[in-house]
Amino acid sequence: MVKQKQLIVTSALLKRTVTCTLIMPDEETIARPLNLLLMNDGQEAGQLELTATLDNLYNSNKIAPVIVAAINAGDDRLQEYGTAGTPDYKKRGAKAALYTQFITTELLPLIKADTGIEYFETTAIAGFSLGGLSALDIAWNNPDLFDKVGAFSGSFWWRSKGLAKGYTDADRIMHRIIKNSAGKPALKFWLQTGTKDETADRNKNGIIDSIDDTIDLIKELLNKGYQRPDDIQYVEIVGGMHNTDTWAKAMPMFLQWAFGN
Repeated sequence: MVKQKQLIVTSALLKRTVTCTLIMPDEETIARPLNLLLMNDGQEAGQLELTATLDNLYNSNKIAPVIVAAINAGDDRLQEYGTAGTPDYKKRGAKAALYTQFITTELLPLIKADTGIEYFETTAIAGFSLGGLSALDIAWNNPDLFDKVGAFSGSFWWRSKGLAKGYTDADRIMHRIIKNSAGKPALKFWLQTGTKDETADRNKNGIIDSIDDTIDLIKELLNKGYQRPDDIQYVEIVGGMHNTDTWAKAMPMFLQWAFGN
């Protein structure tokens, strides 16, 4: 059985208290090398049935031991999540750079100090919707700290120009960041969409935008030299929606991809 403990972080960067729930394997498995997963929107852990999923995977010996740090979003979620240094066309994500700093300079050191574990076999970060975009941006800019990233229904529509202001696909911010980055960060990517994530179809091609945007992001990664399936795993859930029920169904797939035995 997994166990939980609350980690309360008084963040000087975010100027707020951040609640982080550490979900840890039982003592018998801690002797093995441990992994770490940071998870945005940690307040959804209950609806995601995360503890039951972890218990099931441990009981069937499908994953190696992992500490999950479920980070609760605050009231400023729309400002703290996004792409660091590049707000969208509505100026959302203005605090994304501060949130990245919080993760890298405040939270990660505190987790290591609290657990007494300095080195993790694999360190991953994941999130849902806008939290998935945030996770990818944080990992992309900090490949020295992260090995893997998961984005469930990632908000890869995040754009610098509104649809009524002459928008083109080149205005999607995360795609542009990947395309224009020098080098190829040492990362592996797990991306998920649902065929009922939304109904919007900007280019009228019969494919919803969330799938189009994710597939186009994968194309940018392939252009960088990443390979499928070694570096990129894409899961498309038929009938999957933009909600915790769908993400809960996808969670075992992600955890086995990231930490599978």
